[in-house]
Amino acid sequence: MKKALVMLSAGLLIGAIGASYARLPAAPAKTDAEKAAEAEKADAAKAKDAAELAKAQDKAVANYKKHKK
Repeated sequence: MKKALVMLSAGLLIGAIGASYARLPAAPAKTDAEKAAEAEKADAAKAKDAAELAKAQDKAVANYKKHKK
């Protein structure tokens, strides 16, 4: 019984090591439409971030002017 348990655990260990070295297949190449959509999303996110930054800066300036001695 003990020998069977040792062999089973050794087999599981070997399987886990083998699985850790397995590689996933390469992702398919993106089409021009997918690249364009991704670029458009990035531009929209960049514009949104810029707008939020400008709003925060305006708020900070207004707070500074309000509490200026």
